[in-house]
Amino acid sequence: MVAREWTRLGLIGFGGPPTHIALLRQLVVSRRRWMDAHTFEDANAACGMLPGPASTQMAIYCAYRVGGPIGAVIGGLGFIVPAVVIILAVSGLFLGHAPPLWVRGAGAGAGAAVPAVAVHAARGLLGPSFERARERSALVWWAVYVLAGAAAAVLLGAYLVLVLVACGFVEVLRRRPRRATVPMLLGPATVSAGGYGALAWTALKVGALSFGGGFVIIPLMQGDAVHVNHWMTNAQFLNAVALGQITPGPVVATVAAVGYAAHGLAGGIMAAAIAFAPSFCFVLLAGRRFDHLRELPGPRAFLDGAGPAAIGAIAGAAITLATILSEAWQFAVLAAALVALLALRRGVVTTLVGGAAVGVVLALLGAPVP
Repeated sequence: MVAREWTRLGLIGFGGPPTHIALLRQLVVSRRRWMDAHTFEDANAACGMLPGPASTQMAIYCAYRVGGPIGAVIGGLGFIVPAVVIILAVSGLFLGHAPPLWVRGAGAGAGAAVPAVAVHAARGLLGPSFERARERSALVWWAVYVLAGAAAAVLLGAYLVLVLVACGFVEVLRRRPRRATVPMLLGPATVSAGGYGALAWTALKVGALSFGGGFVIIPLMQGDAVHVNHWMTNAQFLNAVALGQITPGPVVATVAAVGYAAHGLAGGIMAAAIAFAPSFCFVLLAGRRFDHLRELPGPRAFLDGAGPAAIGAIAGAAITLATILSEAWQFAVLAAALVALLALRRGVVTTLVGGAAVGVVLALLGAPVP
């Protein structure tokens, strides 16, 4: 039963984390009554305090509550594998050296809408985070963390994770000035440039060190994939991000496209496995104490620093993605996507598919395509 239900979620989960959480709640609370509403909300809050893809961790935890450790593995794989398979299947088409004209147009159109999706994601997170900071009378520090995350996303790229972690530790130290000690922040591990070691480090950052999940992974991956290791061009990276948004299942599956660009099918599988492994470890090691994580003062304080920085990083990602666009019609698509998402409140998948359709039409009519 776990295999069937969680694979179904992995196949129909279009729309990102909000959709995933809604589908999980409908399954385990409303329909099957495997969990009560209070336990579900506590677990969801705990997942939000962990690095990596929160909705994926929530899917694994719910499967754990139903089927124990074996259920967690089966359910987690059922939720993740469909998205990874779909992305790897289409990566060869969209990331190839000579894709057809209509494919290039679709990628350029959908990619032009991606910065708007990042703005949409940041806006959705900004309000609740602001209210929590206001309740603690910590708006100044909240603003500092948001700005630090935004600046790091624009200026540091692959090293953004260090700023997120630093903001978290600053908040811990600020709340416990006499008892806390200054942690040692380590830089990236030494890996061979462009090799499997570099790909493994990128995937690990995405899965284990990216607080906020979702769009926070974009500047991390872009810095490594485009600027450091040159696995893909900026245009190809936009295509990969768009693929991760319009396919069902977890957005972090985008890392499989980066792995494919770096080292083919083997690279895509390896990157996905490394990126999702921490989510399984967090749930399996914590077990039934997992939903009590939010009650611990240390993790709570760390998230209150790293969380706002992650929101700023999402907003910063929108800036870095917009600078990739090169054709005038792409900026028109971006403007239309902003209106669709922010004013008309259209869905993310609908907006991206609409951008892709516009790109196909314009490309076939002779418009320049990156």
